[in-house]
Amino acid sequence: MPRQHDQHDDFDAFMRRRIQASDAFVNGDYGPLGAMAADKPPATLFGPKGDCVAGPDAVNAANREGAAHFGPGSDNRFEVMHSAADGDLAYWTGIQRSVVNVKGQAQPVPMDLRVTEIFRREDGAWKLIHRHADRLGGDKPG
Repeated sequence: MPRQHDQHDDFDAFMRRRIQASDAFVNGDYGPLGAMAADKPPATLFGPKGDCVAGPDAVNAANREGAAHFGPGSDNRFEVMHSAADGDLAYWTGIQRSVVNVKGQAQPVPMDLRVTEIFRREDGAWKLIHRHADRLGGDKPG
């Protein structure tokens, strides 16, 4: 098992690839996300439309379909609030801020999401096993 520091370095490197995969996704390319998606159960997706998808085949199909709605020229960034890796599990949570070109819409659409993603190491590689993303609300008094 890698030393704790090595786990975090490994996960930090993976997170750079995860952000690149997200950039590709919002530009209509599912490929990089598909390469890091779990293909063994469990896998779940709680999407911004309120859907709950379970099972790797269904999650990957939903993500493939989701990417197909976006066109080139979208902008995307992660604001990671915290993340950690320990053994064969890792996560990050924060805000994903995107301005996406949705096919069939004339103007780009801002899309700010609260995100939590969980990863499992499979055969030495981090795989996305859970994504929960919902729309970020405006500032409201508590």
